[in-house]
Amino acid sequence: MRFDAIAESHKRSLISIEEKGRRSEIFGINVFNEERMLQYLTKDAYDHVKTAIFTGAKIDRKIADQVAEAMKAWAISLGTTHYTHWFQPLTGSTAEKHDAFFDLLPNGKALEKFGGGQLVQQEPDASSFPSGGIRNTFEARGYTAWDPSSPAFIYGTTLCIPTVFVAYTGEALDNKAPLLRALHAVDEAATAVAKYFDKNVSKVHATLGWEQEYFLVDKALAYSRPDIIMTGRTMVGHIPAKGQQLDDHYFGVIPNRVLSFMSDLEKECIKIGIPVKTRHNEVAPNQFELAPVFEEANLAVDHNLLLMDVMEKIADKHHFKVLFHEKPFAGINGSGKHSNWSLATDTGVNLLSPGSTPMKNLQFLTFFVNTIKAVDTYQELLRSSTASASNDHRLGASEAPPAIMSVFIGDQLSAVLDELEGVSQGKLSPKEKTDLKLNVVGKIPEILLDNTDRNRTSPFAFTGNKFEMRGVGSKTNCAKPMTILNTIVAKQLKDFKKEVDVLVDKKNLKKDEAVFNVLREYIKTSKRIRFDGDGYSEEWEKEAQRRKLSNNKTTPEALKVLTSKESLALFKAMKVMSEVEIKARKDVELEDYIFRIQIEGRVLGQLMYNHIIPTAIEYQNKLIKNVIGIKEIYGAAHKTITDGQLAIIEQIGEHVNEIKKKTDLMIEARKRANVLKNTEKKAFAYCDNVKPFFTEIRYRCDKLELLVDDQLWPLTKYRELLFVK
Repeated sequence: MRFDAIAESHKRSLISIEEKGRRSEIFGINVFNEERMLQYLTKDAYDHVKTAIFTGAKIDRKIADQVAEAMKAWAISLGTTHYTHWFQPLTGSTAEKHDAFFDLLPNGKALEKFGGGQLVQQEPDASSFPSGGIRNTFEARGYTAWDPSSPAFIYGTTLCIPTVFVAYTGEALDNKAPLLRALHAVDEAATAVAKYFDKNVSKVHATLGWEQEYFLVDKALAYSRPDIIMTGRTMVGHIPAKGQQLDDHYFGVIPNRVLSFMSDLEKECIKIGIPVKTRHNEVAPNQFELAPVFEEANLAVDHNLLLMDVMEKIADKHHFKVLFHEKPFAGINGSGKHSNWSLATDTGVNLLSPGSTPMKNLQFLTFFVNTIKAVDTYQELLRSSTASASNDHRLGASEAPPAIMSVFIGDQLSAVLDELEGVSQGKLSPKEKTDLKLNVVGKIPEILLDNTDRNRTSPFAFTGNKFEMRGVGSKTNCAKPMTILNTIVAKQLKDFKKEVDVLVDKKNLKKDEAVFNVLREYIKTSKRIRFDGDGYSEEWEKEAQRRKLSNNKTTPEALKVLTSKESLALFKAMKVMSEVEIKARKDVELEDYIFRIQIEGRVLGQLMYNHIIPTAIEYQNKLIKNVIGIKEIYGAAHKTITDGQLAIIEQIGEHVNEIKKKTDLMIEARKRANVLKNTEKKAFAYCDNVKPFFTEIRYRCDKLELLVDDQLWPLTKYRELLFVK
């Protein structure tokens, strides 16, 4: 009776809140969050769940049964009929299998059933998810296990329980499990270092604020384009006369139809706990951005994936098709998902934000410099986290950071680091220590007040109190870059603490002197990664090569580093991924690359053979009939009157001939790639031998688009796709 009374009261209050419509009042109403737990759980169960969230401790079966019963009562009170373990397989998206609360008793009577065992673990069929060889197709067993740190939520009529996904043999088959391990590693390492400055710190959270860019296209027009439906992008299409060159779309008035979509989307997001805050028009026509308030990284990743699911459903209701592809249209800006990362303590301090005292600023410098050092050491690995077939179109273009990894910190902070680099080693005199703390470290907050400019060409930029990873693609699961970033920072902080402790214990240096000494060396040895100039310039590409920075422009190149000795040793040392898991992920990502280029090649071939070539020949025949008719009427008296038509006929013939020839060559290259057994060689074959034909075929097709009668052209054009109100 207790649960029924609470549920009925809660349901009445929800109806009242939704009628009022305030975002703050409906935030999280469909989430089994702390407020719900306090309402539905006993104190003992509540304390156990909170401890599990804070420390990662396991929840015993008795407590799990109590939590499950409470979740069921709450969910059913809101009209929920099913539950699902919501997880992140290596497909890059989410997965779910719905089970009804409904069950039968031995006497044939029915009841709603949901116990601790069903909450904590399920056994979905794992055979058809990519595993990189961890599981054979005939070995289907995989397990989903509850992640208490990400609260359950209701979407539609289903209770969704965020989970990890692992193989029967224990290896992670998802993106969440390695992320949780990486977050645990950075928590341990950062907490140990933070205690140098504040003994009260007992936990450090990695935080993430993502910025989701996307395109909206009228649904009917999108479905008129086979390439959009099959690949997520336009394989062909001439740039419209007006694109983004007037900069009139950026931050412009949001069209009413789009605003209606955004309002419904935000309301749904707020109800399921996604703290969306910012919305605006982006640079390209029909491109938009949505961003939330910063959250703990694991929860932020879950919320981003959930948002993308919700966006597609809400867009469909508004007769839109949402495009997450990084480059759905040629000639205009593509979409990214800038990932803003920082570290925060359980005492409420952002470790990448300067404070009011020199000691707090020394803390800031410690985490600031260590992050730069981590990126320098593992720059190639961090680049690999943004690699995908679709993001290859965007990285390196004059709209996104280059494939070269570098760190932007601004001239003023660079000057601070240069000054610290010049500090003498060993013990500091009282005057040196005072000058250093007051004149250098003490002035950092003042410096940052005017250091608000941003370098949009930098892949990893410091923006005041956080680092922004700008190379992450719009449809990428943030778990991938966040796993690698937190792992490398954790490793770096562990190494830093060892070095500082050695100087304190064996060299008899004071703690702050030891910190300065180690930071000085890091500033010196990581200097090559710092770059505040134009990342698009040819000069930078040459300079980066001189600095021995990697420039892996394609996915097959970028993924090679995953299985290097250094990478394998890193993930093993930090207990984030085993050698089996990391090799499997590389294999999965290479296969994904192969399949996507393969699909694009097939779609492009079909478009050429079934749409473009027949249409071009049909129009060519009309022109030929026109020329013949004119000559029959005028004879030889007007020889030049058909010169224009003949020129167009010749141009069409030339383009059709080249399209046919290049398409045939592309298909042959694809066939040669398909027989290769080695996954890496196959990926390079598709990258180097198949993909280049896409550009050549597109060039000819886009020329035909300008020549062929608009009424005959078989594909919806850019001007129609990009300027729908």
